[in-house]
Order: sequence, then structure tokens, then C-alpha cells
Amino acid sequence: MSKYQFIFEETKKSSKKLLSFSDAIFQKVLNELADLTLEQSEFLVAENRRDLDRMSLDNPMRDRLELNSDRISGICEELRNVAALPSPLNKVLEEKTLENGLVIKKESVPLGVLGIIYESRPNVTFDVFALALKSGNGLLLKGGSDAEFSNIAIMLLIHRVLERNGIPREAFQLLPAEREATKELLEAFGYVDVIIPRGSQNLISFVRDKAKVPVIETGAGIVHTFLDHQADLEKAKAIILNAKTRRPSVCNSLDCLIVHESQLTNLNEILEPLIKNGVQVYADKDSFEALGSHPSISRARVEHFGTEFLSLKLSIKTVKDLDEGLDHIEHFSSKHSEAIISTNEHSINRFLQEVDAAAVYVNASTAFTDGAQFGLGAEIGISTQKLHARGPMALNELTTYKWKVIGEGQIRP
Repeated sequence: MSKYQFIFEETKKSSKKLLSFSDAIFQKVLNELADLTLEQSEFLVAENRRDLDRMSLDNPMRDRLELNSDRISGICEELRNVAALPSPLNKVLEEKTLENGLVIKKESVPLGVLGIIYESRPNVTFDVFALALKSGNGLLLKGGSDAEFSNIAIMLLIHRVLERNGIPREAFQLLPAEREATKELLEAFGYVDVIIPRGSQNLISFVRDKAKVPVIETGAGIVHTFLDHQADLEKAKAIILNAKTRRPSVCNSLDCLIVHESQLTNLNEILEPLIKNGVQVYADKDSFEALGSHPSISRARVEHFGTEFLSLKLSIKTVKDLDEGLDHIEHFSSKHSEAIISTNEHSINRFLQEVDAAAVYVNASTAFTDGAQFGLGAEIGISTQKLHARGPMALNELTTYKWKVIGEGQIRP
């Protein structure tokens, strides 16, 4: 038996025991973890600094990797938010009594054991644990080597609180950062019920192609905002700036601004605050000619469209009408988050109806695609597929259901 198979068996066996604990205990654990995390914030920041010291200063992933006092406070707030949410378990989703007297109930139950593969973001360790515990799921975490010290430190706190409350720590385990662990997790059929990757498109594609366990794709965002021919210019400037610069390294940040050709005369004004914030712009032929010469603006190449930049970079595509804009989105979208800025009701209604994405926005920043912002507590990721879950995956999306059939001796004729 390999060391990984032993871990997988431990987690599967221990996860079954979670069903015997009440939601009140899960709430207590999450609130205690928030308290302990605040107490140990200096320890967490110090361990996180060990990871940051190994990463180059110009790496766009540094923003995802960094833990500081403000972020730790936010993490603790989210832990408390999840604790306070209603339990997603044992909900009667459907109930009926057949003519033969059989009582049939459809009830929510945990998925089982979740395998989470993620990059750079130690806050994911907290978020995923909170959601897994609250939804009664076991957890196998495979973080990236760039966040190794941070993740180990976080799991030490999690295990301390679990042991204090009599919950088996083996139900929630962090795998070694080595690549072999990824391969073993992807092939853990019979031990892991679903794999959820969080990270770059390369990571997600690798997991989808190599996994022998069902996969829910999350995370990769190639995000567009369409500036229509009729739009509030002041709102547009604020929305575009926020969507691109709030946190450029996350999956809901803006990658491509699609501009109706009638708005080219306003493009310099729209881009001015972005350029002041260090955004590098890759403009297509028409927008480049409209913008004029600037060190931060260069001609777009083919590869600048359909790219998730995860940094302060933005491509611009000029279109002659809404149809051409919708075609561009259809061709390049990862089906994550797409937005239109418009005051034209016809354009707005068509955009809402025709754009195929998990979240479709009207006159708002795509930065809101987030489980907490949607009122769901934390999230395990943004699902960009259509089976089982779509959009922010929170507590309800971490359950499935079973049919309970209660009889009094009925037999089928």
C-alpha cells in the first residue's frame, strides 16, 4: 500500500464519521478556528513570508499568495459567516406518497470526499475547509509548492481545533506539495468523489485530462466587458477600472474590453485611470489608432485575445455592433463572467439572454463574482461548467441527494 492510498483510506473512513456530528458542533469549530487564527496571525504571516521570499517580486501570483493582517481578518469574518449559514444537509427537497403507500423523500447529503487542487492562494485552505466541514464532506487538499509553508501552518491550526472538539482530523488532510501527490489524487477513484481544481487554465486543463475521478472545472476566467453604443460614460469608467485593477490576479478580473466603434472617441478618457494604475493595454487596429502613442499602449497580437492575464494587462477589441461583440465573447469566453455597460434596453436584454456564462452582468463590475459577495458565505470556486453546479460553489453545491423510500411491506407486481 502506498503512503497516499493509506491517506486516502483514512480520509474516506473518517469522513463517514462526520455524519454523526451536529451542525452546532460545526459552527463551534469554525468560530473557534476564527478566534485561533486571529491569535496566531503573526505566526501565519511569518510562515507566509517564507513562501513570499521564494517568489520573485514581479511574479503576478504574489498578490494571491500574500497573507497580511487585513486579509487574515477578512478570512476570519468569512469563517464566522459560513458558521452562521443554515446547514445544507438533511433538507427534504421533495416528498410524496404513492398510491401504493410508499413514502418517497429526496434529501440532501454530502458529496463525500472532496479533492481540491489549487495554486498560490493560502486563503483557499481556510475557505475550502469551512465549506467542507459545514457540508459534512471529507477533504484532501493539494496546494502548490509556492504556498507550502502557509498551507502547513493553516492546517496545524485547523487540526488543533478539530482535535479539541473530538472531530477526526484525518477527515481533512493536506497532501505533500510534491507533484507525485497530484498524480495520486487524480487517480484516487473509489476514495475521492469529486476533484475541484482552482487555478490557471493550464492547471484546470491538466486536471480534466488526467483525472480518473469526476471533475468540476472552476476558476479560469477569460472575462469581457462590452461598452455599448449607448452607455453612461462615468459609470463605464468606474466599472472598467474596478474590474481590471481591484485585484488583477483573480479569476473575475477584466481581460478584454470590447468597444462599440462609436465609443472610440471616448476611449482615451476611459483608459486614462487604468494607465495611471499601471495597466498595459493591447489595442486592436481601430482602438490603437484612436488612442494615439503612449508607452503603456501597444498593438494587440492574436494571443492577446482569449487570454486570462491575471495581471495588469488588458486587450481591446473594436466591434461595429452588438452582434460582433457577442460573437467575440462566444468565441473567446471561458463562460465565467461577462458584462455589458449600456443604457439601451434592447442591447441589455439580448446580452442577458444570449451570453453563455455562469455570471452575466449589466452595468456592474465583474469583481462581484464571488461566493461571499453573492451572499453564499465563502466559496470553493467558480464553476464554469453546467453539470451539477454553475457559478460560485458554496454549501448547497457541495451536496448531492439520496432517495429514501419508506414502505410497509409493498412489493412490485
